[in-house]
Amino acid sequence: MTKAADISTKKLISLAPNNWVRWVTQMSDVVAGEILSSDFQWISRESDVLIRVTSPEYGEFLVLNELQLRYQPQMPRRMRAYAALAEEKYNLPTYPVLINILKTNSEKVPTSFTSNLAGLRAIQDYRVINLWEVDVNIAFQQPLPSLLPFVPLLKGGENELIIREALQMLRADEQLNQLETVLAFFATFVLESALVQEIMRWDMAVLRESPWYQEILREGEIRGEARGEARGQLLGLMSGIETNLEAKFGQDGLELLPQISQVEDLASLKEILRKTVAAQTIEELRQML
Repeated sequence: MTKAADISTKKLISLAPNNWVRWVTQMSDVVAGEILSSDFQWISRESDVLIRVTSPEYGEFLVLNELQLRYQPQMPRRMRAYAALAEEKYNLPTYPVLINILKTNSEKVPTSFTSNLAGLRAIQDYRVINLWEVDVNIAFQQPLPSLLPFVPLLKGGENELIIREALQMLRADEQLNQLETVLAFFATFVLESALVQEIMRWDMAVLRESPWYQEILREGEIRGEARGEARGQLLGLMSGIETNLEAKFGQDGLELLPQISQVEDLASLKEILRKTVAAQTIEELRQML
């Protein structure tokens, strides 16, 4: 069985920081330096990674990386806040980048925050990278080992042979082999669960160790806990289930929500979330339910 994976965003990016910052900024001569703390007063975000970089043209500045499992409408305001907090803490200009992992139904993800109050304007531009629009060959050619776990979600990465190639690269490197469960988790979005199990050669229950599976589960639980009531926990879990249904099955998946919403048992909803992860087709999920 593979090792349990506990891979943070900071760990992913630190695998090849120079190639990463050159990719996200599209600046071929930028050089990565220290990975800085992104803990600010009142705010601590595990998905934020701050890197101090230098460039012959722009000098020293910060690259703010924000990886989101799925885009959320409040992200433009958050990107404005994170960029300002980073600049205030380190007294350096900031290049903010938002990386969205799972495809959304939104036609276009905003690339800036703007507000206007009585003629006073606030503007924050940031770069947006949608992984489903990124050519899968970039992960292998640059190379960008940080992208290998996301290969199934990249453009052209849903191919079984390509996923097997990514798996071989992860297993061949001691620094990368813990990323196998992350790759397997995202492989279930494009391949049948039985095939993923055959490729990985371990029980699909291991997918529960994936930090991204845990993030979906934790997102729902945190929303519920914040409300401090049992009903709130149920609604929070429903939010996590909705996220997975939309990401994997689109509108067909969302059509199952009325049926699932009738379940009022916390343990049952957690089990339904696990089934949405394991199912490859909407028909398979309907049978499980």
